[in-house]
Amino acid sequence: MPEKKSGTGPSNRVMTLFVCFLAALAGLLFGLDIGVIAGALPFIAKDFDVTAHQQEWIVSSMMFGAAIGAIGSGWMSSSLGRKKSLMSGAILFVIGSLLSASAANPEMLIVARVVLGLAVGIASFTAPLYLSEIASEKIRGSMISLYQLMITIGILGAYLSDTYFSFTGAWRWMLGVITIPAMLLLIGVCFLPNSPRWLAAKGNFRDAQRVLDRLRDTSQQAKEELDEIRESLKVKQSGWSLFKDNGNFRRAVFLGVLLQVMQQFTGMNVIMYYAPKIFEIAGFANTTQQMWGTVIVGLINVLATFIAIGLVDRWGRKPTLILGFLVMAAGMGVLGTLLHIGIDSQQMQYFAIGMLLMFIVGFAMSAGPLIWVLCSEIQPLKGRDFGITVSTTTNWLANMIVGATFLTMLNTLGNANTFWVYGALNLFFIVLTLMLIPETKNISLEHIERNLMSGKKLRDIGSR
Repeated sequence: MPEKKSGTGPSNRVMTLFVCFLAALAGLLFGLDIGVIAGALPFIAKDFDVTAHQQEWIVSSMMFGAAIGAIGSGWMSSSLGRKKSLMSGAILFVIGSLLSASAANPEMLIVARVVLGLAVGIASFTAPLYLSEIASEKIRGSMISLYQLMITIGILGAYLSDTYFSFTGAWRWMLGVITIPAMLLLIGVCFLPNSPRWLAAKGNFRDAQRVLDRLRDTSQQAKEELDEIRESLKVKQSGWSLFKDNGNFRRAVFLGVLLQVMQQFTGMNVIMYYAPKIFEIAGFANTTQQMWGTVIVGLINVLATFIAIGLVDRWGRKPTLILGFLVMAAGMGVLGTLLHIGIDSQQMQYFAIGMLLMFIVGFAMSAGPLIWVLCSEIQPLKGRDFGITVSTTTNWLANMIVGATFLTMLNTLGNANTFWVYGALNLFFIVLTLMLIPETKNISLEHIERNLMSGKKLRDIGSR
């Protein structure tokens, strides 16, 4: 007897892709707000006459807000659902963008960027979580990598917009134009379904089944997935109480924290926030050269993310991460060596930028998307909101530290030593990946959870 369809297979796949793409739009706003400050900062510094330390706070204030937003997102996502959390983030994106564009002084700008940070924190928590719960295991890695792709497209869009407005120094337009995609996200989120795993966790199995029927190829697949979800919900404790009493859950939370620290201390966001400054260090003194160089950084970031989307569900998370860390270590190490020797010719300038771009390729194909993929996969359902709250908050605290210390490191350690430090950290992350990181491709979330809670080593929780 033929298997009963829950709809038509292809149309359900189209529906899944549409839902995932719409959710990933949150990444676009995330990227726009990360990227926009790089081009706007030199003009803000000139208009407001701010010091290097104040510039660091203008940059890092968004990360402070994002950490707060991530902390609150666990409760919000659990109580209100993933959909309403994304909607709240979209509203804050609109408010923060308008406040940034109208800031009358550095203090107002910092407050506005904290508001934007709240939005980014909510988006960075909720979007990967929602995508991991909507997509099937066969495309889960690619769909969460799509979120990272949208971040890189947002960064590139911000760089292009910054370059366009840089000819007149209109930094308020640079910051304010983000209101438009924020409004589009707000409208789009209204059409998303609720997460079936959130619905099931709230005891609403009928609606969970209905959503799965729309997203899976057959009713049998939807039923089997819902049965696995029911099984994982048998764990009596959740959140903080599960963390206190269950050592296996604590291991997953600490692994999520480690993954986010690894991602931030690769040094990628140093490039994102201070790209014009780095091009200046490399010998490109002209503002136009710096701005177009920044656009190239954004373009390479976008293109290299397609490598991750192609590899993550075929080659796997772990080997892709190792290759990425190796490429990043080489890029940072050689760039530091060039700065130590001295960049005194045009050929050396272009070689230095080549190393910078090689580093970006390494990040965009590995740690950029894959850390979010892994963090959304390794937490058990009853502890998922708590675990991802902790790891996402860690991301933004580490991000804030990196953003707030880079100019200070350049002034105290020197240019070459600063880049060598980041190169050495990337080599260290290869060792951590080999020792602790699991391979989770083509494994259901519920199977990963069973392995974790049975006490398997962290690096083995993705095994069948």
